[in-house]
Amino acid sequence: MSITLADARVVTPEGVHEGWLTIEDGRITHVGQGSAPGAGLGLGGRYVVPGFVDIHNHGGAGGSFPTGDPDQASRAVDLHARHGTTTLMASLVTASPEDLARAASSLADLCEDGLLAGIHFEGPYISAARCGAHNPALLREPSPGELRTLLKAGRGHVRMITIAAELPGALDTVREAVAGGVIAALGHSDATYEQTISGIEAGGSVATHLYNAMPPLHHRDPGPIAALLQDERVTVELINDGVHLHPAMTRLAFEVAGPGRTALITDAMAAAGMGDGVYGLGPMTVNVADGVARLSESGTIAGSTLTMDVAFRRAVREVGLSLAEASEIASLTPARVLGLADRLGSVSVGKRADLVMLTDDLEVSGVMRGGAWITEPR
Repeated sequence: MSITLADARVVTPEGVHEGWLTIEDGRITHVGQGSAPGAGLGLGGRYVVPGFVDIHNHGGAGGSFPTGDPDQASRAVDLHARHGTTTLMASLVTASPEDLARAASSLADLCEDGLLAGIHFEGPYISAARCGAHNPALLREPSPGELRTLLKAGRGHVRMITIAAELPGALDTVREAVAGGVIAALGHSDATYEQTISGIEAGGSVATHLYNAMPPLHHRDPGPIAALLQDERVTVELINDGVHLHPAMTRLAFEVAGPGRTALITDAMAAAGMGDGVYGLGPMTVNVADGVARLSESGTIAGSTLTMDVAFRRAVREVGLSLAEASEIASLTPARVLGLADRLGSVSVGKRADLVMLTDDLEVSGVMRGGAWITEPR
C-alpha cells in the first residue's frame, strides 16, 4: 500500500521545507519539496517530524514497567504512542535480583512482539547518597556475575544499565555490560570527576538524566557533570519538563554536547497521562500533585509525568532550539544510542515511516508508526 502525505512542512536534519513524502510497505520512499505529484492526503501545512524515541521511561496511563505486567506495559506504550513516541525502551528501578529477573523476562516477550525497543535497568548498582526514588535498602554493589544472570533473564533485550562509577566493582561491571552488547550508562552517582572519567574509559557512554541524582557543578570540584558533558563518547539524557531542569541548564548542556550527543527523555512513571494522586514506582509510593511526582515519605522527585511531545515543544519554546535541533535530540540521537539510526529517527528515504504531525502550536495532530496510523490526522 502506498500513501502520499502532501501539503506538509517536513522537518529533516537539514531544516524545514514545504513538501511531501510517500510511504510504501511501512517505509519512506520519497521526500520531495513543493507540490506532490498527484493526489495525496493533504496535511494543511502541518509539520511532519520523525516519531519520538524515548530511551528512559518507567510507564504511563496508570501502568508501570517495573511491575513486569504486560497489560500495564501495553497501556503505557499506547499512551506515549498517542503523544508521538513510536520507539520506547522500558526502564526498571532498583529491586531484588528475583524481581528484576522476573520483570525483565516478562518485558522481553513484549520486546519480541515489537512493542518495546528494549529494557533498561536503572539500578540496583547506584549510589545510596544519590539514589533518588530508589529503595536504598535494595541497593547493592555492582556485580558482573549478577548482571550476567539478569541479562540471561532478558533474553537479549536488555539494552542499557545505569551504574554509579565510584562503587566497588563498578568498572568491571561496566566492562561486562559493554562486552554483552549492553549500553553502560553512568548516573545516580556521587562520583568525582576522575572516577567518572574512569567509568567512561571502561565503556560508559550515556549520562543517566544529566544533572539529576549527581553532585552539582563546582569550580574546584567539577564532579560527574563536567566529565560527562565534555567527553565526546557520552550522550547526555535530559528531562526537559521544567521541573527537573531550568531551561538555561538544558540549553547549556545542548550547547556543550551538541545535538549529536543530547537526548531528550521523559523518565515518565505511571502517572503520565493521568491525574494527581498516589501511584507506585517499583516498591516506592509516589504522590503526584500539580503534575509533579514525589516520593510520599521524603518528597524527593520520583520520575515525571512528562510525554515526549511536551519535551519537544519546551525545547523549542523554552530552550530556544530550532525545530530541526529539537527533532534531532528527540528522535535521531536517542535512536543512535540504541543503534537504530539507520532504520528510524529522521524523515529520510528508506527509514521506517514513524511520523508525528504537529500543528503550528506544536500540538500532536496525528501519529504514524511503520506506515500505520496510531492516531489519524485531525
